[in-house]
Amino acid sequence: MNAHSRATKIRLTGIEKSFGDKVVLRGLDLEVTEGESLVVIGGSGSGKSVMLKHVIGLLKPDRGTVEVDGVDLSTLGYREITRFRRRYGMAFQEGALFDSMNVADNVSFALRRHTSLSRSEIADRIAECLRMVHLEGVEKKLPAQLSGGMRRRVGFARAIAREPQILLFDEPTTGLDPITTAQIDEVIVELRDRLNVTCLTITHDMISAQRIASRIGMLYQGKIIALAPPDEFYQLTDPRVQQFVQGSATGPLG
Repeated sequence: MNAHSRATKIRLTGIEKSFGDKVVLRGLDLEVTEGESLVVIGGSGSGKSVMLKHVIGLLKPDRGTVEVDGVDLSTLGYREITRFRRRYGMAFQEGALFDSMNVADNVSFALRRHTSLSRSEIADRIAECLRMVHLEGVEKKLPAQLSGGMRRRVGFARAIAREPQILLFDEPTTGLDPITTAQIDEVIVELRDRLNVTCLTITHDMISAQRIASRIGMLYQGKIIALAPPDEFYQLTDPRVQQFVQGSATGPLG
């Protein structure tokens, strides 16, 4: 089934957001279809993280609407949005693990707080999630005992623990070496395919984007200026896209 025949999972329409005098999003439109892996690229400060915070309801737009599964997030009260967020799994930049907790406690944090699973059911779920990210047997380790790539994967295990429908990845490969980056990309693709989830990733890593995306969108000056499958995206003639893809110092991006 191609992306166009699937239902829209996330729809951002005319999103505008400013912080004081700083305009970040200027009428952003974006649709993510069910089961796809959409990657949004853009330079530092282009508004990628702000966009992601709108998707999860942490920020409200000044104008425009954010709809997830057909629900306008602005219509939900505090309790409703908290409940609604159960359908998301968020993998934060650099893992964002609790340093004082071991891996098992990090992965099971939401399970212990928000479910009635027994201790043995939680232990089974922790082991299952760690298996899915290729980290068997690290339950007792502390984050400080793990490499950067392993911390990211523990973050992924925590993100999938409650069986979300939508996975959000915030710069999943920043600061990692090329081999670890390739491993992380492989895990993201495996999770998408195995769990049949919708993935939205923000990154400025073009190699990573090409590996994990079913479509790539480019955010520039608060709008999506290009959106296409990876092979087509690389062929786009927009000089802003080409400068970013090629990592050129000169061009319209400055």
